[in-house]
Amino acid sequence: MQDLKPIEIVQALDRFIIGQHKAKRSVAIALRNRWRRRQVTEALREEIAPKNIILIGPTGVGKTEISRRLSRMTDSPFHKVEASKFTEVGYVGRDVESMVRDLVDLTVNDVRQREQEAVKDKAGQIAEERLLDLLLPKSDQRPVRPADGQRETALEVVHPEDASASTREKLRRMLRDGKLDNRYVDLDVAERSTPVVEVFSNVGMEELGINFKDMLNGIMPKNTKRRKIKVPEALQTIAQEEAQNLVDMDKVVRTAVTKVEQSGIIFLDEIDKIVAKGEGHGPEVSREGVQRDLLPIVEGSTVSTKYGPVRTDHILFIASGAFHAIKPSDLIPELQGRFPIRVELDSLGRDEFVRILTEPDNALVLQYIALLKTDGVDLSFEEEAIGRLAAIAEEVNQRTENIGARRLHTLMECLLEDVLFEAPDVKVPKIVVNAAYVDEKLKKIKDDEDLSRYIL
Repeated sequence: MQDLKPIEIVQALDRFIIGQHKAKRSVAIALRNRWRRRQVTEALREEIAPKNIILIGPTGVGKTEISRRLSRMTDSPFHKVEASKFTEVGYVGRDVESMVRDLVDLTVNDVRQREQEAVKDKAGQIAEERLLDLLLPKSDQRPVRPADGQRETALEVVHPEDASASTREKLRRMLRDGKLDNRYVDLDVAERSTPVVEVFSNVGMEELGINFKDMLNGIMPKNTKRRKIKVPEALQTIAQEEAQNLVDMDKVVRTAVTKVEQSGIIFLDEIDKIVAKGEGHGPEVSREGVQRDLLPIVEGSTVSTKYGPVRTDHILFIASGAFHAIKPSDLIPELQGRFPIRVELDSLGRDEFVRILTEPDNALVLQYIALLKTDGVDLSFEEEAIGRLAAIAEEVNQRTENIGARRLHTLMECLLEDVLFEAPDVKVPKIVVNAAYVDEKLKKIKDDEDLSRYIL
């Protein structure tokens, strides 16, 4: 992961998330501790466990957004899961170990793409030579029937009577200058059709020690289909094939597993949904059973994946939940001890809504201005209109369900519905939204509490 200082992490989050300074500080410290752990001696490094975090707060205050921005900002393997999707082992549903397998899969794909990008230039050179060989075969080369199992590549011959080096270089210049872009060639492309296999089991497929996808790819025949495509597409297809051949997948897997074990982050959303409410008489397969299964993963265990065993001892877990009807102390005691850092996020009011609408790099107002500009409409908001919109959002949240900043999305859609619909045909290229316009569009819905419950 990138060696960012805590203050740099907070500043980066401030560009997209308003307020919640305590949560940003806690996350920044946890990420910096990952870097600090790598600097200590190897003997002590294994003893330092990550300090997992629980983010507590109502919906729409930035819990998920903080985690999403962290995944983009850092180079750590990151995976977000909903805790309510899991069931206890022994029942139909996803087991908790699947989140580790998903994290490994995502990391392997990411590392493979980076490795392919690193060899992109070399693959392009090889692809260019292969395409020139197919366009301009040697004069003394006779057609050879491919052996069984070998891929036949047949392309249109440009100048079969002249295969000299000078002609090859001339053809290379034409290829690079784009003079051959409109020429069609015949290229045999390998097609692999893997049947979809669904296995319903309380044991993950990786635990069986079999990678069914790779096994089926080896069994199923490799069909080739001859396609007539243009030279640029043929060059791109061959380059992609060469890039895949140049990547060492064993190295990719080793790198990905190491990254997951040493700097992986799993975001457990809706963790409060796996807490039993009151004394139930039936089996809580999606509640306390999940907590018991989650405990060894968070404490540190070895999970079997199709890429080999993966240890979870140093994976950082960030959990979040609204905790309306229950509290973190309702979790089983063992799991509470594995989340030592508790951060309560603040509810959002009018001042925060004003800042959310205007300050972030992806502010909601800026998004709508950019969207309407594509239709040639110049949209602008007066300062009073922003304040009035924020006040209405706060008032509706107080009277109905408090959904935080998500209320702004609903209000903006209701406010600009007519403009968004009529924008392609509007005759006035400039539209200014003021406080009177906001009241006119939203007053009726805001004042009718029953209507606002269903619309806003």
